[in-house]
Amino acid sequence: MEIIPAVDIRGGKCVRLFRGDYSKETVFADDPVQMALRWEAEGAPRLHIVDLDGAREGSPQNLEAVSRIAAAVGIPTELGGGIRTLEIARRVLDTGVGRVIIGTSAATDPEVAAGMFSTLGEQAVLGLDARNGMVSVKGWLEDTSELAIEFARRITRLGARRIIFTDIAQDGTLKGVNVSRFREVVEAVDVPVIAAGGVARLDDVIALKPLEPIGLEGVIAGKALYAGTLDLKQAIECAAA
Repeated sequence: MEIIPAVDIRGGKCVRLFRGDYSKETVFADDPVQMALRWEAEGAPRLHIVDLDGAREGSPQNLEAVSRIAAAVGIPTELGGGIRTLEIARRVLDTGVGRVIIGTSAATDPEVAAGMFSTLGEQAVLGLDARNGMVSVKGWLEDTSELAIEFARRITRLGARRIIFTDIAQDGTLKGVNVSRFREVVEAVDVPVIAAGGVARLDDVIALKPLEPIGLEGVIAGKALYAGTLDLKQAIECAAA
């Protein structure tokens, strides 16, 4: 099970939001490349990069910073935020990013999503963001009436080979993970799932570890790493045990 640090970018800076609220932002570094290099030095197997401006605007807004990260580190990277067409996905991959995360487009235009998953294969990941079990879109600004587990099943039938599931209600709160939410999604599909949202301390990694045999591939950690409540090296060792 991988422990994957998150590098969220807004206005070219490395930030974290509270439950996806753009008005509740904390800046952790003026240059996100510095943070990327720090996590790589501490043993991160890959980096999860989010273009927060892109998620809100509907197309990537921080590709210059993303490109610099991809060039600076020697570990795989993935990017989410505003990647809603095949053309944009290819442009992002041209920056050196290894995987693109397809979110809103999969929720609003399944035909487009199916084409992206078919064309890009392992380079495309389904970004499933949910609030209280219901799918959320457009940078978490809008909730839908579709259950997360039904959405996961529907989009994997369209060709998604991997899912990143974010529990918005817990994201950035440092209140711990809702294991049952992640279990529901892991058990609902036959593709690898990466969990995000709520990781606060080592206990959360331990709590999620039993889901690994049934399909949990990794855990994304964000605010806990920046706030110092979770040590990356310890988390990696725990996940590998």
